[in-house]
Amino acid sequence: MSEPGSDPRLQPLLDTLRPGPVRRVTVTGFDGSDVLVALKASSERNNEAGRISREEASMRRIDHPSEVFEIGQELDAEEIGRCRGELHLSARACENPELRTFLLALQPGKIVSGTVSEVHNFGVFVHLDGEPDGLRTGFIRVSELTWSWISHPSEAVEAGQRITAEVLIAETRQGQVAISMKALQKNPLIEFSDQSGQVLRGTVTKIVPFGVFVRLAPDVEGLLHLSEMTSRPAVTPDQLVREGDQITVRVAEVDVQRHRVSLCAPTGQANGDSQ
Repeated sequence: MSEPGSDPRLQPLLDTLRPGPVRRVTVTGFDGSDVLVALKASSERNNEAGRISREEASMRRIDHPSEVFEIGQELDAEEIGRCRGELHLSARACENPELRTFLLALQPGKIVSGTVSEVHNFGVFVHLDGEPDGLRTGFIRVSELTWSWISHPSEAVEAGQRITAEVLIAETRQGQVAISMKALQKNPLIEFSDQSGQVLRGTVTKIVPFGVFVRLAPDVEGLLHLSEMTSRPAVTPDQLVREGDQITVRVAEVDVQRHRVSLCAPTGQANGDSQ
């Protein structure tokens, strides 16, 4: 199992999505499409003003927050952060108490199950077990489906399929849980990492303008750059090899963190003779 948020590049994004503290506020007016509120004093803070943008007003589609709020109304809102010294909040994050309770119980790293609802080219929607009726809270990005290379999510899952995944982050403001099936699968590069420097035979799986991808082991593919294939100008990769060809390469680098394998021509082999 992977450690949630182990990639340091993702940490700033995850931090912005984590639920903030909830404050009780009173609507005091409107500023364009924003809602102006006054925060009730607490033992730590004095009375202060805040703002709820239209995008954070409701999960329902509205033209203006006045459709759902009125001056003097009290409500709960989640703190988002400060901009130019002013506190910004989200009312939509607290709009459905049952949904919020469900989401707050799903800490990063928790294992959940559900049923695939829809499969799209950008990702997969999942009905998670225990979610409030009428909602669909789970979402899997294409990159979190499998370690294998796929051209479309339908190659990994299908509608109606039962799946198990790891929680990456539960977003109270979006009412959605980002989950990963890949996190429960063994990273094939961990075992392959000792192949760095080795000369191997592989199968060309994809040709791109800057080189070719070569399958070296199950779920392990590496990039052989065009510059490693030939030194002749104006030559394209598809003039040198075809998909399905068997070629010999040397493993230049195995980057487990970024899940990348870099390939080069075997030592002593002339460029343009990759067969």
